[in-house]
Amino acid sequence: MVLPNDPTMSKSLFYTMYLEPIVVILLQIGEILTLIITVLMAIAFLTLYERKILACIQKRQGPEITGLYGLLQPITDGLKLILKELIIPMTASQKLFILSPIMTFFFSILGWSMIPFDYGTVIFDFELGSLYIFAMSACSVYFIIIGGWASNSRYAFLGALRAAAQLIAYEISLAMILANIALYTGTFNLSKIVLFQEKGWFCILLIPQFIMFLTIILAETNRSPFDLPEAEGELVAGYHVEYSSTGFALFFLAEYSNILVMSSLTTTLFLGGWFPIFPFNLFYFFQIPGYFWFCLKTIFMISFF
Repeated sequence: MVLPNDPTMSKSLFYTMYLEPIVVILLQIGEILTLIITVLMAIAFLTLYERKILACIQKRQGPEITGLYGLLQPITDGLKLILKELIIPMTASQKLFILSPIMTFFFSILGWSMIPFDYGTVIFDFELGSLYIFAMSACSVYFIIIGGWASNSRYAFLGALRAAAQLIAYEISLAMILANIALYTGTFNLSKIVLFQEKGWFCILLIPQFIMFLTIILAETNRSPFDLPEAEGELVAGYHVEYSSTGFALFFLAEYSNILVMSSLTTTLFLGGWFPIFPFNLFYFFQIPGYFWFCLKTIFMISFF
């Protein structure tokens, strides 16, 4: 056995045995933190992007005052939510009441670790990557139910049950579509599914599944017309009606994070991932990085939402 203070040990051997594993772990932690910060910034400006699109449709300006063209509006909205008073109902189960939004947001972030942004650009290239994202999406259902139950409010609990029923119902259809893609490609690995679309995107080859998938992701993220869990007209706000300040902000971030994840997953499964859009794929001398095409397609899907 060679000890660290052994004079016969070479520097390269010491680096390989002791320093290299630490460097690898630190690099992985750095990648995860970079991804989390990027996702949080994307969620913040997704709210601004949505408000600008709605304002354009309704022929109004939208956020304009805070910062240049309203660019600082997401930051001020976040600070406003954080600085508000955190109110916990006296009859609520306090530990579960606090834990529920934290875990909901946590599981919404975990799905990003399997998304391939470019060839070889993925944090964990797992062979069952699509099933992993499906499982993380399903886990958030439990904490939505827990949040509604822990609030000890009939309105919140009814909203939680409606959210759970809707999510479970549409996740069955989502699983069937993923099974179809796996049978067609022979793999659940997201990077391999993208490589399989080099000659033809699945939005054309598997157009019935693509149309159903678009419907399902709207229901999975509680967007109109599938916003039954919130039901402002009858349930006030659904399962998070008793939440304020940071708790409401985490539920809000989880919902928009799921929109980004589902848009990225649609890009990966049906829109060719990082492959360029026709006719740019014909010009090999005009090379644009793959992550640019991935982001462009994801923004297109977000606009669909």
